[in-house]
Amino acid sequence: MVILLGLAAAVLYGSGDFLGGMATRRAHVLTVLALVETAGVIVALAAAAMWPGQASLAGLAWGTSAGMIGGLGLIVFYTGLAAGPMSVVAPVSGLVSTVLPVAVALAEGERPGPAVYAGALLCLVAIVLASSAGHSGGDAGGGTGTARRPDRLGRAIAYGTASGVSFGLFFLLIRNAGQSGPVWPVAAGRIGELAAVLAAAAVLRPGLLRGVGGGVPLAAVAAGAIDVVANICYVAATRTGAFGLAVVLASLYPGVTVLLARVVLGERLRWVQRAGLGLAAIGILLVAA
Repeated sequence: MVILLGLAAAVLYGSGDFLGGMATRRAHVLTVLALVETAGVIVALAAAAMWPGQASLAGLAWGTSAGMIGGLGLIVFYTGLAAGPMSVVAPVSGLVSTVLPVAVALAEGERPGPAVYAGALLCLVAIVLASSAGHSGGDAGGGTGTARRPDRLGRAIAYGTASGVSFGLFFLLIRNAGQSGPVWPVAAGRIGELAAVLAAAAVLRPGLLRGVGGGVPLAAVAAGAIDVVANICYVAATRTGAFGLAVVLASLYPGVTVLLARVVLGERLRWVQRAGLGLAAIGILLVAA
């Protein structure tokens, strides 16, 4: 069950990111995030109200903390993507966000079999490759090359590491929150994320919702709703199987985003991305064996 739920989380995370990315092409990232998180809060609260059982104070506290840290991570991540190069920020963030909680899982005593170790390792490599945009002249610094712009490369690594730590902490904290149930902690997490985004928007972009149109609200609302279901699947995965395995599988979401960009937008896949998708498939087969 942990495999199915982890993969479901990856598919949903990747789909939500694709829709959110489409929206950011027509509106400021903080505008999109505010809409995404507002929709997420509404959907999560509605789901929690219909879910049997009562909210736990500890679960709500863990969930809110996870959401605030995850929201800050989103802001840092998108800022890093804007500063570029994306081909450095995204893979570094994906790797750090996965390695951190997996290290905690190993420290807590999780010891999967050799095939699972091998599959998880392949999935880690796949995450980096699938989220890499590859290098081009413009992406690497206006034709000068990333290697000749160490200051820009250093900033990209810093953004990727900082956002990756935030996402990794989110995975850890929302796992702890999920011990009291899979839905109310997710709702608390969405409230925490919305608070972080609105606080940043109040400082950096007052009046961020003025003049929003062109399908941006619809895409953002869909992204927020999908992300809530993804969080619920992830929390459920951590409750039904090994935490480290749940994290690795859920973290394959960049491959889903890449595939959607290929199918929907007709974007060409670079060879590193194709290699990443292939390694992900092999890794999934190994951990499922």
